[in-house]
Amino acid sequence: MIRRILFLLLPLGFTVASSAQEAMSLADCIEYALTNHPDVHLAQLSMKDADWQIKENRSDAYPKFSLGIDAQHYLLQPALPAEALGFEGAPPGTKVKFALKNNYSGRISYDQLLFNSDYIVSLKAAKMYRDYAELQLETVKERVRDDVTDAYLPALVITESIAVLDKNITNQEDLLKETKATFGAGFLEQLDVDRVDYVVSTLKTLRESQIRQRDMMLDRLKFTMNKPLTDVLTLTDNVDKLLADYDDVNPAEVLDYMNRPQYVQMLKARELSDVQVEVYQKDWLPKVSFFASYNPSFQGEHNLYWIPSSIIGLSLSMPIYDGGWSDAKEERAVVSTLKLDEQKATLVRSLDLQLELARKQYDNSKQNMEDQQHNLTLAQRIHDTAQTKFKEGVGSSFEVTQAQASLFQTERSLIEARYAFLQAIVDLRKALGKI
Repeated sequence: MIRRILFLLLPLGFTVASSAQEAMSLADCIEYALTNHPDVHLAQLSMKDADWQIKENRSDAYPKFSLGIDAQHYLLQPALPAEALGFEGAPPGTKVKFALKNNYSGRISYDQLLFNSDYIVSLKAAKMYRDYAELQLETVKERVRDDVTDAYLPALVITESIAVLDKNITNQEDLLKETKATFGAGFLEQLDVDRVDYVVSTLKTLRESQIRQRDMMLDRLKFTMNKPLTDVLTLTDNVDKLLADYDDVNPAEVLDYMNRPQYVQMLKARELSDVQVEVYQKDWLPKVSFFASYNPSFQGEHNLYWIPSSIIGLSLSMPIYDGGWSDAKEERAVVSTLKLDEQKATLVRSLDLQLELARKQYDNSKQNMEDQQHNLTLAQRIHDTAQTKFKEGVGSSFEVTQAQASLFQTERSLIEARYAFLQAIVDLRKALGKI
């Protein structure tokens, strides 16, 4: 019976395990991160909070209604002796009570704000804060995209490096078979076999090390995406595709600061600071509100009497002198505005520097990649010549292994140069606000 149950559960377990495997491009990883990253969720919650803050501030101008019911019964009524109040002729011990024993009352009140400068400014500030929260969300998304890209590219490049290793291992294994066959025929020494065997062993050891590095890089990528580390992730992009997709940027392009969310966010912070100054500049304006209430009540000792009351009125309050408190707050708000101006100037300089460095790195890495491509052509030609001479018996195994080592090193250098150029393209697009 247990075996039958396990047999039925095996397909389900295979389905669950296979569902955790996923092949993703760089665009897929970025989209996944933007959907699942906690920092994005927090920024989205801040936007929702800003929406509700607008509604909260707006509610101050809406009518306010309230209901209330009170019931009072004096166990000991407040009273004074009659003679203390000047009542002559009253019997000794007579007391005059100041409250009836029972008091039952209700109230219906209505309040309406008619004018308040703080309300107008606070509503304006709340709407601006909502825009600021939206800009914060865009800044977080930009950072998440950058982090995912920075984690994806190294994992992709080392995957390409492993592919190159596999090709070299296959070639060297074929050469080893030929060398052993030639050695068996008595035309080569054991030293020649050992040299090729040593190269194969070294390449396999290096491959195992790079596979472990790739797994660690994939874990870092999954962590950056907020993807479960137990999921099996396969990268579908390749360096050639990304170079073709991303290398459409003009290094000489002029930076539009409005393409950088940090700059736009700084401008919005400056506007919010101006609003804060406006609040303290207009704090001398009066606050006017209307109020009305109706209070039905029953009062009495043993018999209750109907005693209703109602009232309407206007309330006006206006500050005259606060000891310099508002002036100090206004000056502090002005200082905050000046600090933001300095921060904006610093941000502009940093954005300019980032773009200039990205341009130089783009030019350097592009030239280096072209040089490495030329070197690879030469190294491949030398390797092919050395192998041909070795097979014809006019070259040594040492020349072959040396040529193979040079070829492999040149291939690795080209991979690193291609990665550096791709990273330079990404950095240039970041600096121009293209990502």
